Amino acid sequence: MALELRPNCEFCDRDLPPDATEARICTYECTFCAECVETRLFNVCPNCGGGFAPRPIRPATEWRPGLSVAQRPPSTQRRSLNYSPAEIEALSLRLRDIPPEKR
Repeated sequence: MALELRPNCEFCDRDLPPDATEARICTYECTFCAECVETRLFNVCPNCGGGFAPRPIRPATEWRPGLSVAQRPPSTQRRSLNYSPAEIEALSLRLRDIPPEKR
């Protein structure tokens, strides 16, 4: 199963195309830009409480049959958060000093 490759930051709605090196994901594929992860979320996913990792880049070239961004296109469904800024801040404050592997 391939990653969904969501098209936007769920916090600021910045476009994150499949080749965006600034895209970050949590284990559930919640997707945010690096700026929001670092300056607003403090490496705490507001949906699950986990940490983030750089989202892999799907190859543009089909090096193996059926495996490329053209053959397995990214999602076009934009996502947004279901939590208020106060709820996001409270969770981040509670968890940001706990390393992701200990949450």
